[in-house]
Amino acid sequence: MERYEMETFLTLAEELHFGRTAMRLRVTTARVSQVISGLERRVGAPLFERTSRSVALTPIGRRLHDDLRPAFERLEAALATAVAEGRGVTGLLRVGFVGAAAGRLLVRATDRFRTRHPGCEVEISEVRMAEALERLRADALELLIACLPLSGPDLANGPVLLSEPRMLAVPTGHPFARRGSVSVEDLAHADVLQAPCSLPDHWREPGSPRLTPAGLAIPLGRTAATFQEILALVGAGEGVFPVGAHVTRSPTPPDVTYVPFHDTPPLDWGPVWRTSRATARIRAFTEAAAVDQMA
Repeated sequence: MERYEMETFLTLAEELHFGRTAMRLRVTTARVSQVISGLERRVGAPLFERTSRSVALTPIGRRLHDDLRPAFERLEAALATAVAEGRGVTGLLRVGFVGAAAGRLLVRATDRFRTRHPGCEVEISEVRMAEALERLRADALELLIACLPLSGPDLANGPVLLSEPRMLAVPTGHPFARRGSVSVEDLAHADVLQAPCSLPDHWREPGSPRLTPAGLAIPLGRTAATFQEILALVGAGEGVFPVGAHVTRSPTPPDVTYVPFHDTPPLDWGPVWRTSRATARIRAFTEAAAVDQMA
């Protein structure tokens, strides 16, 4: 049965009057009669006894009503819950972040969001770079604050909340550490450690070798799961790693030096969510975060 058929049948069973049923449903009396007649043809027996003065349920109609009413109420409740989840800024919003820069963004955005929407709780958690998208796609997180863009047909990227210069983390004894700045072309002469968001998309075109803009191959170093592991590998002379300038706000390990790039685009940070999971909560949080950055 279609929802409108269930609603028509149950309303008529309550009103026992075609005119009042039509008024409640905001349709014509002829439409109510048409729907009920169609149901009776499908059942193969009358559901209502009709006279010029009264309408009453038949025994089959009464049985259908008693069986159908609880199911229809559950359907209505499920629909109401879905609407509240999709349109309402209530419930629980689970937000993850990758890295210190994203964490600072998230704290400020969360404060503003909670002021605007006190009826919605925010659960914040730090996630490792290697597992961030996996947790987002498994619905363990609804929103992720990370470096942009994160591409994929199932992912939506929100507005850029922070842009910062890029730097290169190098061993303190490395020749690059004595320079005032480095170039993207210099990456062809050092092993670049691997981790999500380590390189801009235009440096790593899918299906092609990793090249500098001039066409030089970028040697790939070891893969690390966390930023602390990356710094340990850099300090041990295992390779270099592009980072955002926010890392200079934290204590620098003695065996690691940060050298600015002079020819790279900025590193952008912002929200990411699954396109199939977009809700009013996510939209409201993104708006609060964007306003916070403009304030």
